[in-house]
Amino acid sequence: MMTIMESRQTKRAAVSRKEATHERIVEVASRAIRRSGYDGTGVADIMREAGLTHGGFYAHFESRDALLAEAGDRAGAESVALAARVAAAAPPGQALQAMMQAYLSPQHIDAIENGCPVSALGSEMPRQAPEVRRTATIHIKEMIDLFARQMPDWGQPQAHERAMALVCALIGTTMMARAVDDPKLSAALCAATLNQLTPKAA
Repeated sequence: MMTIMESRQTKRAAVSRKEATHERIVEVASRAIRRSGYDGTGVADIMREAGLTHGGFYAHFESRDALLAEAGDRAGAESVALAARVAAAAPPGQALQAMMQAYLSPQHIDAIENGCPVSALGSEMPRQAPEVRRTATIHIKEMIDLFARQMPDWGQPQAHERAMALVCALIGTTMMARAVDDPKLSAALCAATLNQLTPKAA
């Protein structure tokens, strides 16, 4: 009986170690793709950053695309969760403004490897494998829905349409603010978008 119990415990420990290693690889990859892009992220680099050998990769993933899909899923889920926390912490009626300000904040513009994966990787996504694009699509829809729920007329078709336009504006502004090499212009782009998207007092 003791031998059986020890065998089961050993198997559970091995599974737990493999799961922890898998999670570490995905976490490293989720930052790496945002930092260096899909094409600039190699399996060998990810494994090295995770403190593992290249040879162990296929014990965890069927292909590089499978890893990219999981990494994108992790990055997208983190981004949506952060936006949801910002909305929850905002005073009543100010969630939408708080989310916009957080998205276009200097902290988000500067922290590309920890920020929204769509603004970091959007231009590369059309050329990725179907499973990579599918995970991106899921989280884009989640982000739009989250913004729509903060609209005063949530539940109406126009609220969802406005949320789509708003999310597009935030992503596009972030991409441009990161693209330019002029910090003042970068800040001005973000400020202009916030000014245009903020409801004007009657």
